[in-house]
Amino acid sequence: MGQRCCRTRLLLPLIATSTILLLTMLSLSRFALTRSLPISSLLLRHPKPSLSLSCPVLPLSYPFSSYLRHQRSKPHAPPICAATMASHPTAPFIDSDNPLLKDFDFPPFDVVEAKHVQPGIRELIRRLEGHLVELETTVEPTWPKLVEPLERIVDQLQVVWGVVNHLKSVKDSSELRSAIEEIQPEKVKFGLRLSQSKPIYEAFKSIRNSPSWETLTDARKRIVEDKIKEAVLDGVALDDDKREKFNEIQQELEKLSQKFSENVLDATKRFEKLIVDKKEVEGLPATALGLAAQTAVSKGHENATPEDGPWIITLDAPSYMAVMLHARNRSLREEVFRAYISRASSGDLDNTDIITQILKLRLQKAKLLGYNNYAEVSMATKMATVERVEELLEKLRVASWDHHVKDIEEMKAFAKDSGAPEANDIDHWDVNFWSERLREAKYDINEEELRPYFALPKVLDGLFTLANKLFGVSIEAADGLAPVWNPDVRFYCVKDSSGQPIAYFYFDPYSRPAEKRGGAWMDEVFARSRVLAPPGAPIRLPIAHMVCNQMPPVGDKPSLMTFREVETVFHEFGHALQHMLTKQDEGLVAGIRGIEWDAVELPSQFMENWCYHKETLLGLAKHYETGEPLPEEIYLKLLAAKTFRAGSLSLRQIRFASVDLELHTTFDPSGDLSIFYVDRKVAERTYILPPFPEDRFLCSFSHIFAGGYAAGYYSYKWAEVLSADAFSAFEDAGLEDDKAIKETGHRFRETILALGGGKSPLEVFVAFRGHEPSPEPLLRHNGLLPMPASA
Repeated sequence: MGQRCCRTRLLLPLIATSTILLLTMLSLSRFALTRSLPISSLLLRHPKPSLSLSCPVLPLSYPFSSYLRHQRSKPHAPPICAATMASHPTAPFIDSDNPLLKDFDFPPFDVVEAKHVQPGIRELIRRLEGHLVELETTVEPTWPKLVEPLERIVDQLQVVWGVVNHLKSVKDSSELRSAIEEIQPEKVKFGLRLSQSKPIYEAFKSIRNSPSWETLTDARKRIVEDKIKEAVLDGVALDDDKREKFNEIQQELEKLSQKFSENVLDATKRFEKLIVDKKEVEGLPATALGLAAQTAVSKGHENATPEDGPWIITLDAPSYMAVMLHARNRSLREEVFRAYISRASSGDLDNTDIITQILKLRLQKAKLLGYNNYAEVSMATKMATVERVEELLEKLRVASWDHHVKDIEEMKAFAKDSGAPEANDIDHWDVNFWSERLREAKYDINEEELRPYFALPKVLDGLFTLANKLFGVSIEAADGLAPVWNPDVRFYCVKDSSGQPIAYFYFDPYSRPAEKRGGAWMDEVFARSRVLAPPGAPIRLPIAHMVCNQMPPVGDKPSLMTFREVETVFHEFGHALQHMLTKQDEGLVAGIRGIEWDAVELPSQFMENWCYHKETLLGLAKHYETGEPLPEEIYLKLLAAKTFRAGSLSLRQIRFASVDLELHTTFDPSGDLSIFYVDRKVAERTYILPPFPEDRFLCSFSHIFAGGYAAGYYSYKWAEVLSADAFSAFEDAGLEDDKAIKETGHRFRETILALGGGKSPLEVFVAFRGHEPSPEPLLRHNGLLPMPASA
């Protein structure tokens, strides 16, 4: 889940250019999701991403002491939501003031501090080690004697570690970093100990080979087969010497990925540009000036105002994007561009050597496991193969190239007609600016002028109305029921058609560059589970959190969003829906768990399509002051601009996916070629402008170096094929036919959203769509079908 994370995917038009995609996407560790990964990977991962997408860990339940106290005196939260789970009847009762070890129905995000991390995780590991020893001693190849106790062990660690890792993503501090760095090797060691348990491995194999195999449900078969594969990928079958080396590699990879992520965050925070001359900020919209002045006030310039400054520009996405899209000052655009593209590539925050070390260790790991390269390891748990990915990327590259060339030619011609001095020497920091001016002129749309129509409260109302229409659920505010990590965080309850709660989620919408990593992501807090149901309840309800980084409220105005930010919220909500609306009761494959990584973007990208649905958009786009709806003529312009620069944006995503694949297949990290040479060669075939010589975006590519997308970034394009085809079912039914839309939405919920990882993604897709996925809808939606010969 994915640090893609991350909103790294084919971006639709309103951001306008491929270069902005390159720069903004890489800070967006989007979607923190789960997939069919080895157990150790689930326990060892840390946030993304992104998109990222670094990928935070899965949620888990509590120490048994919590369960004992829960039996004595239950908290006042609704029992149906209780997350407290019995772990093992022999667990010792150890009272503690550590909030990580106490009973809670919802994580105590408000009181966990850095000082709690080491003692809390250390004590939890001690207890779980005892549970594991007993499981290995008493294990039998049956569900109650193997899978259920294993789920309890895994879940306990991941709930608690998930709390810690989440706080590091949204409330970072040097003390928390130090605490995690110190305890992390012990957590990694236990994860490896669990994943390499031969008694557990042999028991799963016995189930697979037993006469009762055919009587198991599809979900249980998937669990058994996945756990056997995961154990092998975690080194269970290696000789002792090789397994020891494998474990050393895992420990080192964990440290390096953590350091990579921290360097990106610190490099992003380090850049600040104070501006006092009003001429230097000409062109910046009022919202950007307000944010820059608000930042200046927070940095000690108490008298800063949006009108007169001073202003502080940062590399945080809202500030950076405003400069690249709107600043008339070309030298300012160049300075900010260079700072962004070179983040974490020099000095004490240089990630270059870290990348090389990561690639070397991943290759060594692959060789130990008997694979030719790390991409083969990555794809062992995915739908695709290296060959099929290369085929898809090349097909999309060819389909996008002529459109991209036309994009650049039109932009250059417009800049020349506008009298731009740089028209004959367009550089990378000019592409965003002039493409945005072209879009405004071509479609008569000014994105900044649309912000008043996209106030966050109204956008959420519209999104929740859509969810009710499509999936029959209602979403209500439940603020105060669960502790939160920041006053701006909202908490919501999801109810079915009978009014019964079926899930909950947190929403953290605003950018906080001093403590919160960039990007947008969704992650689990708790997963749906029959085994981990609280006393007296049939099931443990799923809980998610959604995190974005949009512009916060300025003064007395609510958060006024760009259309792009509206898409982002819809995207992350799609991930959350798959987690929350699952009907799978086997916790190891419920919701987003157990779904192959290259299929998890289907519901998120699917939801973005509804931003262009007339009824949906006009229902949420209300002027925050007057309440007037967005004029229909502007909606039609938005629709017309949907495919603006789609070829360029598609190629940028293909660049990311291609360089990721090459670094993990053909590249020799011990050879003479540099990682930047590989990136430049890929850029030459995915971008018509010459590659920028100082481009060091790899040093902030958290998705593949600090998240779950290593040799997997292609997943965004792969899942786009699935999501576009899925949305075509609604187009076929008739987007203006409410009855047909509700019926199709019900079918989508009962398949894509309900089945989780209990069936293969292809089976689930065919169950919904009636046929295997085709790339044609994706090319059609994005205007990338072959251009006429006269074009």
